[in-house]
Amino acid sequence: MKITKIKLAYRIVIDNSSALLWDKYVFEDTFKEYQMQSQQFNSESNPKNTFRELLSENEKANQLHFLTGIAASGYVEQLKGNFHRVTDVLGNNYFPFINYQLDIINTDITDVSKHRIGITFYSPLLNYFGIIEGNYLISKNTENANEYETLMFPVQHNLSICFIQTED
Repeated sequence: MKITKIKLAYRIVIDNSSALLWDKYVFEDTFKEYQMQSQQFNSESNPKNTFRELLSENEKANQLHFLTGIAASGYVEQLKGNFHRVTDVLGNNYFPFINYQLDIINTDITDVSKHRIGITFYSPLLNYFGIIEGNYLISKNTENANEYETLMFPVQHNLSICFIQTED
């Protein structure tokens, strides 16, 4: 079994200590969105302040990952399919992505400093040639060809292969 194609995933965590402007906007807007959306899942008689407490009381609150993530969609669209924090070994190309998923790590409607989310960016299908000197050697060209333009992304924390396609 030979791995021929892969998809990569890159995850960032955004919280109160995030310094980048993009992160701060996503942080603020997702917190406001969570405050609004969580009301529909919270009990009037026994309200819960944190996401984890709310989730343990009402399993439908799991929808809050998606509902809160809507607030980040405009910011993700601004990236135009390239996550600029992950560059290839030459520093010329950025991590390509075709979709993303936001998850709430935890939050508290009464304390913005406890708001913490993760965003995972998913690459398109890529040709995979292996790991060379600690770098994923890949090509965006997935057609069967004799020549490929390649990229090398360093194997690093928060970057993972999330899908493989094999050849027998």
